[in-house]
Amino acid sequence: MPLKNDRYTYRVTWSEDDQEHVGLCSEFPSLSWLAEDPESALKGIREIVENVIKDMKHTGEEVPSPIACRRYSGKFMVRVPPEVHRNLAIQAAESGVSLNRIAGVKLSR
Repeated sequence: MPLKNDRYTYRVTWSEDDQEHVGLCSEFPSLSWLAEDPESALKGIREIVENVIKDMKHTGEEVPSPIACRRYSGKFMVRVPPEVHRNLAIQAAESGVSLNRIAGVKLSR
């Protein structure tokens, strides 16, 4: 029986090393599932996530919340070398915008 209300973040990509598709789940980065076709890779990773969650609940471990359901403030601190900070401040001043605006634009690319 599949997970009820499965809201986890899945991705299927090609593994050149394994010559197969690999299913991944962002909330469980240590898990993966190899398969010949992408549909089977997705089905496999979803099944293994379901089994791991059942085990975690059985042992009283905290189950990760889905990324899609988490709330984000829009604030985080990034440390950069002083020369990068200076160059960004110059770019912001020359563009007539805030340092936050310049950094946000560069991060969103």
